[in-house]
Amino acid sequence: MIDRKKYHIKLFLWMIGLAVAANVWADTGKSYCFRVYLKDKGVAANAIETPEAFLSAEAIARRNKRFIEVTASDVPISPVYVDAILSTGCQLVTQSKWMSTLVVECADSMLIEQVKRLPMVDSVACVWIGTDRLNADICTDDKSLLAPSVEKLPDEYGYGQQQIEMLNGIQLHNLGRRGQGMRVAVIDAGFHHADRIKAFASLNLLGTHNIVFPGGNVFCGSEHGTEVLSCLASNLPGWMIGTAPEASYLLIKSEDMRAEFPVEEDFWAAAIEYADSVGVDVVTTSVGYYEFDIPKANYSHSDLDGKTAFISCVASKAASKGILIFCCAGNEGNLPWEKVSFPGDVADILTVGAVTQDMERCAFSSTGFTADLRVKPDVVALGQGVAVIDAQGDVRRVNGTSYSTPIVAGLGICLWQSLHWLSNTEIIELIRQTASQANRPDVEKGYGVPDFFKAYRKGLE
Repeated sequence: MIDRKKYHIKLFLWMIGLAVAANVWADTGKSYCFRVYLKDKGVAANAIETPEAFLSAEAIARRNKRFIEVTASDVPISPVYVDAILSTGCQLVTQSKWMSTLVVECADSMLIEQVKRLPMVDSVACVWIGTDRLNADICTDDKSLLAPSVEKLPDEYGYGQQQIEMLNGIQLHNLGRRGQGMRVAVIDAGFHHADRIKAFASLNLLGTHNIVFPGGNVFCGSEHGTEVLSCLASNLPGWMIGTAPEASYLLIKSEDMRAEFPVEEDFWAAAIEYADSVGVDVVTTSVGYYEFDIPKANYSHSDLDGKTAFISCVASKAASKGILIFCCAGNEGNLPWEKVSFPGDVADILTVGAVTQDMERCAFSSTGFTADLRVKPDVVALGQGVAVIDAQGDVRRVNGTSYSTPIVAGLGICLWQSLHWLSNTEIIELIRQTASQANRPDVEKGYGVPDFFKAYRKGLE
């Protein structure tokens, strides 16, 4: 779970309070992003009969492989609708075909009143307010490789040995299951210097995509995604080997570290829809939300039903497309919120909490149950003193469910590679059933610490 600074200054809160009271946003020289909910997508009912017109060959192949039907949710929003909305003078930021929504940016906030009156529009919600939204990260051109400065260890897995041993993953690797042929999307805040680090020299890179700053480089800015990726894909014997070093990776930036606005849920939706469009099998994401810099958009514990939060609805839809999703539980366990963050409340994704080396829950690891009394987190893994590779190419120790999640995800990738005939939900259930407290799940560790070799053997039965 990403730690972020909040920007709740008095002037900002005063402006938001004034906006709510007047039900409009006064024009102050800032710009505004609004999520526009459509009544429908304006497409013909028989559009799904020609999926090649709107889905890539990779996306169709993945659906066929997993016996997933193409549905109306896969059809894009009508360009006629999009053009009608943009004719008001707003600019398109992003859109979600699964949720039938668009996000538009308006320099004059009163333009949204024109959008509201369009016949295809159901409602609108403000999801961002500020200046210089597209003020992107600056990258350097230095491409020299960065190698760890710490001492090489005699063990093949180096500093990552303990975190994979805890999940009994080395035996799975010894069978040759290291993620080969699996397509994985990592959705995060940025992958600073991941293109320069020696541990990623053999990375099978499918591509990159920057949702926050379209066309921008994902290899600058935040190093959070770099550290997450190292848990999965590092491959430098004696220093660090990740849990799925031979999988193929798509790196997507969806998180804007400068603030915390609901538009990041829309960015995440765009990210996972893009991942689906290129045919990924697995998504791992170490982001989560519940509180925003627009207080009226904050979620409550009663929303933790897997069906209410915008991002949770998107994650649920992605799971229904056959994508295996791993999500961090969050680091709110010793904070007032306490519970898992969104989209960690979704039923058909695997939500991962954090434990110590002694397999005790980390105090910060978010807890369950969900509002409808389901077990969350699902499982836990090492989240204290986790070995990662940072943006300087060095191995260091960090804490957080952000890191327990990709450790589990990597071995989940290897497990699905081994048991490819199973569905995404069957893989999740298999991981739960073979974890350390499968018969007595609780609010702190869920079903417990996974045993991936045990899961593999049970999957062969």
